[in-house]
Amino acid sequence: MKAAFSDLQRGLKPSRAPVSWGLAAFRGRFAEISGGEATAALTLAMGLVAEAQQCDEPVVWVTGRDSGFYPPDVAAVGIDLSALAVVWAQGALEAARAADLLLRSGAFGLVVLDLGTDDDLPLAAQTRLAALAKKHETALLCLTRKGRERPSLGSLISLRADATRTGRAPPLFRCETLVLKDKRQGPGRTYAELCHGPDGLS
Repeated sequence: MKAAFSDLQRGLKPSRAPVSWGLAAFRGRFAEISGGEATAALTLAMGLVAEAQQCDEPVVWVTGRDSGFYPPDVAAVGIDLSALAVVWAQGALEAARAADLLLRSGAFGLVVLDLGTDDDLPLAAQTRLAALAKKHETALLCLTRKGRERPSLGSLISLRADATRTGRAPPLFRCETLVLKDKRQGPGRTYAELCHGPDGLS
């Protein structure tokens, strides 16, 4: 799996200070990766899923019916689908409730909450999710589809980044990431990497 995923992600020199996208940087944090029309949020999230699986960390993906999650593309970049739990939810509130139960178990190293454009999470739900992620040292990653000018999910988001796909020349494309908010290191850092993957992976 490690060799397969290396074909998806090939690092380039970052344009400023490098951003660590390793799983360790997200542990215990309530994070958000967003993007507009040419988003690369899914690609970046898959990198974390692959790393977690390589470290034998259980991963669960909570998503809605209109998500861009497409199992054949996920498998094509080296993700072991048999080891990836997927929960289908109807709307953001149901997805948050599912994530709440999963986080309470303390069994997962990474929980991905794929919200898409339906990112209206009540403050009470966000408070519980952030507290549970911190308590169990779980990386809680929310994926949203919106422009960088729009606000994050809420004040409890510890890290928010905007991910875009540029310079597409199949089968390669460039992922550019701008950190909009980071309670640990501050905003403004950027990172770029050259990616190789199926057309459905964005």
